[in-house]
Amino acid sequence: MDFKDQIMQLSDKIVKQKDSIATEEATKTSFIMPMIAALGYDVFNPFEVVPEMDCDLTKRSDKIDYAIMKENVPILLIECKHCKQNLDLHNTQLAKYYAASNARFGVLTNGIEYRFYADLEKQNIMDEEPFLVVNMLDLTDTDIEQLKKFHKSYYNEQEILSTAQELQITIQVKDLLNRNFQNPGDEFVRYFVRCINDWKSNAKLIEQYRPIVKKSIASVINDIIADRLNVAIKNEHITDEQSKDGNVCDTTKPGQTEEEKLPDGIVFQDKEKGIVTTQEEIDAYNIVRSILRQYVDAKRIQYNDYKSYFTINLDGSTWWWICRLYLGKRKKQFCIPKDNYASNKWIEIESIDDIFKYADRLKEGLDLAITSVDKNK
Repeated sequence: MDFKDQIMQLSDKIVKQKDSIATEEATKTSFIMPMIAALGYDVFNPFEVVPEMDCDLTKRSDKIDYAIMKENVPILLIECKHCKQNLDLHNTQLAKYYAASNARFGVLTNGIEYRFYADLEKQNIMDEEPFLVVNMLDLTDTDIEQLKKFHKSYYNEQEILSTAQELQITIQVKDLLNRNFQNPGDEFVRYFVRCINDWKSNAKLIEQYRPIVKKSIASVINDIIADRLNVAIKNEHITDEQSKDGNVCDTTKPGQTEEEKLPDGIVFQDKEKGIVTTQEEIDAYNIVRSILRQYVDAKRIQYNDYKSYFTINLDGSTWWWICRLYLGKRKKQFCIPKDNYASNKWIEIESIDDIFKYADRLKEGLDLAITSVDKNK
């Protein structure tokens, strides 16, 4: 079993067991120790993994939950919390342990979310912000590739440090963009005001431009999505088109060789971005659309495919999605947004036909999307 399969298998396990984990020790045993093992370390070998290692600067017998060792030197500290605890409340504890060791990396985790820290600003002083955040319930291929860098067989301290700063900045920029896209701040809006008004701005113009900037951003994003969607739909129509004798027609484009045709079951492929849209995903999309068309014009129910999941949304919006699908060979599941998109609930299914059983959940996702669209008009 390769590394990706191990991580995906652990993700499946977490989905099934997280609601039954009652203590921090159970979190360690069920979720965190298997992660350490997946990274190639023997959790029962004290030369590789030291549990409860002393990190004592204040003579209080402070101990880190796990220290990953290399040549008798700690390279990764892991501070563990119960799977239902909010990690925002505990990063100062990890920072204290970090200062007492020579490790360059630290992890704060509740077994579901892993926050990776380094000492990029000042050596031996943990940075305030993590450079990598991995959610085991919402994994991407990029997450798995970054985790793989900490595997015993691939670990290279300098290589990780060289990319850590870029990753840290990327997290901050994405967070900044998300916040400003949803609720443009004064400084963000001021930039557009100044660009359009000979670099002049005032409070009145900022308030006038704020809703316009927000709508413009949404429009640009939707246009980008629509372009990608049109390409996918065209490819789908080519694949689904049948000749008069009932045989699927040739999907080879002019000038395209036989070897370049799409594989069976694939209706669209973007090799550059790693996006593969399958016929099963399109079939699931049509099931969702057939369920919800009694509540809204079916043309408003659209989809967008990403590298790690398939999203069904309202009006092509990336923000106001109805459900997300993950249709792997070993696991099939879909999720519905909750708490005004602050969280979501994944539901495992045996086949896409099981989606019909959750029509009420899909209606909840649709209602939230409609409410959000109306609120942001």
